[in-house]
Amino acid sequence: MIEDIKKRALHRTSILEGQLRGIARMIESEEYCMDIITQSRAVQRSLESLNRLLLENHLRTHVTDMFEHGGDERDKAVDELLKAFDFDRK
Repeated sequence: MIEDIKKRALHRTSILEGQLRGIARMIESEEYCMDIITQSRAVQRSLESLNRLLLENHLRTHVTDMFEHGGDERDKAVDELLKAFDFDRK
């Protein structure tokens, strides 16, 4: 894993842990539903941000190597990326 991306990804996971604990506390204390939803949506955005980092790392490392090998490896890389975005290769 690229060191800078790893550092940023770990930082984001720490933030996500805190956000999820906060949501659990909000539910426990029966806070206003819309406030909980707002926080839940923030977690979803944070997860998307984490996914972008992980995808960047994958593209810069594994996918690059797989494309250089060509053939079945290249096809596997394409299939993985399509699966990551819930697309099926036809």
